[in-house]
Amino acid sequence: MANHHDAQSFIMHCGEMGSRWGFNRTVGQICALLVITQDMLNADQIAEALSISRGNVSMGLKELQSWRLIQMRHKPGDRKDYFTANSSIWEMAQTIFEERRKRELDPTLSLLRSHLLDNPESQSDYGLQRMQEIHDLLELVATWSNSLNGMKPETLESLMKLGSGVTKMLDFKKKQPR
Repeated sequence: MANHHDAQSFIMHCGEMGSRWGFNRTVGQICALLVITQDMLNADQIAEALSISRGNVSMGLKELQSWRLIQMRHKPGDRKDYFTANSSIWEMAQTIFEERRKRELDPTLSLLRSHLLDNPESQSDYGLQRMQEIHDLLELVATWSNSLNGMKPETLESLMKLGSGVTKMLDFKKKQPR
């Protein structure tokens, strides 16, 4: 693990960022601790390392399991449950992206579809037009999200490294006569 000060600083930061990622501070801290710790940890070790109650640790671990970010393991001859962060950082990022899509994007799309289907005759209504635009944008994001999530981490990393090169290529393509 990184030196103690760097580790503590990272864990505290992830706790603060937790609410922006869709979970609370304690869950963010537990996740960070498990990500930067090579060995599996049990709930007592997590509670001690983070100076939080065992009850908060248990709730946080359940939350991280529901996000599919950690795994529970057992050690031979030990009855305690041990936890470790799931696989690669890329796979964790994909899982967070997929879970946030399920928890945030999908319900919004569902609501918009319902409103738009219930009011097909009101296409001149400004509010419904705007909802249609939001729906169409979110539908594109969902389609894009699904295709990104289906990629292998190596492919996704290569795509991301292309970065602004893709934008330059699209700009070049627009300028070409047809």
